[in-house]
Amino acid sequence: MKTIKVVAAVIKKQNKVFVTQRGYGEFKDGWEFPGGKIEQGETPQEALKREIKEELDAEIEVGKLIDIVEYDYPTFHLSMQCFWCELKQDKIELKEHEAAKWLNLNEKEMLSVEWLPADRGLIKKILL
Repeated sequence: MKTIKVVAAVIKKQNKVFVTQRGYGEFKDGWEFPGGKIEQGETPQEALKREIKEELDAEIEVGKLIDIVEYDYPTFHLSMQCFWCELKQDKIELKEHEAAKWLNLNEKEMLSVEWLPADRGLIKKILL
């Protein structure tokens, strides 16, 4: 099975995190932390900065690694490095997602959206 290496940004502001809803593809409408594939020669942090610029037209500061989520989808294995991030400015523009919102960091609100399976595994780690 093919492994896809990706990065995800858990963008935090006060006691909220930014989440996005996929606007295309096999997992359309599922909620996720924004990010994407690591390109050849990139560090995970460089990939995350590039992906957030491409997807949200935003600049981020990449912080500490939260966890590496390993998840088997039916046709591939996902290895997702997840980092705490902060916006450098408050401007976000959705380029690829159909929706986005800030969720309070509590279990009830974090579970109020339909997460993609790999992202769901991160919730407990974020709420610690």
